[in-house]
Amino acid sequence: MILTVTLACVIALIFGASGVLNALALPKARELAAEVGFSVAAYRRIGVLQLVGVAGVVLGLVMPPLGGLAGAGLLLLLAGAVVVHLRKGDPVAKIAPAILCAVLVAVYLAALFA
Repeated sequence: MILTVTLACVIALIFGASGVLNALALPKARELAAEVGFSVAAYRRIGVLQLVGVAGVVLGLVMPPLGGLAGAGLLLLLAGAVVVHLRKGDPVAKIAPAILCAVLVAVYLAALFA
């Protein structure tokens, strides 16, 4: 249980910060959206999905099925991020954060249902 709570907190911090950045379309988010060819509105929607995922992961500590669904949703967002990076021809260093976050979410899911 301690591992699950710790992972949920780490996920909440990472995706919460990114979600707020994107949902509020702060200058860095606008820069990143332009870099990958997304509209600011699309990046805002991604931010909202990240924040919904955070809420689901945290609530998943008391309602595991909800945490599972939220984790699956975050994995889908991360898969999309990897695809975008690969299409752009980004180096591994730019893809690595999405892959590491995917591993983190996968471990959370494994711990949640262990």
